[in-house]
Amino acid sequence: MKTTLLVTIAMLTSLFSHAKPLEVGQDAPAVSGINQDGQTVDLGAVFSSGITLVFFYPMADTPGCTAQACSLRDSFQELVDKEIRVFGVSTDKPEKQKAFKEGNLLPFDLIADTDKVVSKAFGRGRWDRQAYLIQDGKVIWRDLKASTKTQAADFKTALEELGIAKFAP
Repeated sequence: MKTTLLVTIAMLTSLFSHAKPLEVGQDAPAVSGINQDGQTVDLGAVFSSGITLVFFYPMADTPGCTAQACSLRDSFQELVDKEIRVFGVSTDKPEKQKAFKEGNLLPFDLIADTDKVVSKAFGRGRWDRQAYLIQDGKVIWRDLKASTKTQAADFKTALEELGIAKFAP
């Protein structure tokens, strides 16, 4: 009975716990992921130079996740003009990510993190909606309760407050 109880507690603990989210100032993880086309993306190499926004969403094609991704889609040209790369990440399969990207005309790669390697490296739980700004390999901003409709506005505000970029009102 005691052994069964300990095993049950261990299983529940692993089910409901996850690593602590990355802190500002920490190194970005050197991980790779598979994009919507089934191609490997070396995120560690991407993160090592320049500025990258990585946003995590629970599930493609749900109302909140669609609003979050489309918020960034609608500001994408402004971000590209500032040389900022954008990646979306969820645990959906590549086929679902591809349909989500095409159906919403998303101009950035979506990482199909089915094995949760990228999510775990960032300390993300299954249903957490988070966003991270990475500059030259370091986390410089994070949003652990990322918004759906105002994700792009929140990100642009952070860039302005950090003195990295200015955006027209």
